[in-house]
Amino acid sequence: MYDKIKLPYSYDALEPYIDAETVEVHYTKHLQTYVNNLNKLLEGYDKFTKGKTLEEILSDTDKIPKDIRQGVINQGGGVLNHNLYFSILSPNPKKAPEGKLLEEINKTFGDLESLKDKISNVAISQFGSGYGWLVKGKHGKLEVINTLNQNTPISSNLTPILTIDVWEHAYYLKYKNLRADYVKNIWNLIDWEKVEELYNN
Repeated sequence: MYDKIKLPYSYDALEPYIDAETVEVHYTKHLQTYVNNLNKLLEGYDKFTKGKTLEEILSDTDKIPKDIRQGVINQGGGVLNHNLYFSILSPNPKKAPEGKLLEEINKTFGDLESLKDKISNVAISQFGSGYGWLVKGKHGKLEVINTLNQNTPISSNLTPILTIDVWEHAYYLKYKNLRADYVKNIWNLIDWEKVEELYNN
């Protein structure tokens, strides 16, 4: 059985940037639905899932049994992507990275502000539903990408370390059609301590 993370803050803790109703509905309804659908899909496939993490399953999608492959990519990606998203948000975030991650950001993007602009731009311009990402590739190299629907960078051999969810359910109750305002405000909640941990692992 795969599951959602335990939310490390209360539903209203991310206000005023993300409202309590959005967090509650996003976490207890949308994410829970992905969890339920994934576990239902995998019923009877114990031999395939035995001893495997969800990351391991999605890191090699060709090995997923063909009849459930797309479903597992959609639902499993929904679980993984949301778990990461909720885990890197905090009401009291560390505002900037340090150490190796900061060095790599400066080397690749010039400075932190340029990186934030780049991630914001790919998130805002993602057509339809999806995510903007900061990912770690081979040898710790950083890259900014976006993905459609619930596709996860793990399936492209990239390690996701920061994500902005731009499915409408992540922001519509508060921001309506103003996706750019939501993306701008989410930087007040992104915890660079968590992002650093993911980078250093």
